[in-house]
Amino acid sequence: MRITTKGRYAVTAMLDLAVHEDHGPVPLAEISEAQGISLSYLEQLFAKLRRRGLVRGTRGPHGGYRLARPADEISIAEIITAVDEKLDATRCEQRGDCRGGERCLTHELWMELSERIHDFLDGITLAELVRRPAVRERAAALDLRGGRRRSAA
Repeated sequence: MRITTKGRYAVTAMLDLAVHEDHGPVPLAEISEAQGISLSYLEQLFAKLRRRGLVRGTRGPHGGYRLARPADEISIAEIITAVDEKLDATRCEQRGDCRGGERCLTHELWMELSERIHDFLDGITLAELVRRPAVRERAAALDLRGGRRRSAA
């Protein structure tokens, strides 16, 4: 089971918004600089996150993005699936293990693992991550290093 950079970057960017949610909209350029994620890639991810109702944008000189719902109502699994990631450990179709409608010998094992991974990530919210000391320390360090106008609250 592998979560691609698309899912990882989406979670990282959403966590950045959650850390700074008390400071108004966060421009994608700030997230890009602080997290080392390409601005054009973030724009693609945020289009998907916006369509799924996870973020809302504000235009103008003090514009940017905010969480569309409270951080304690947004799970990590929801973010990952919003950017078209599949939490599927079977990979049977890609490898050709399940053919002609027949399941491979290990299909049920990998399906159960996928369900457990989804349940695990669905049980973690952005708010829970924000409360973790390591996340707050790292966010504060990134803010200081990058000269961001926002600080970890």
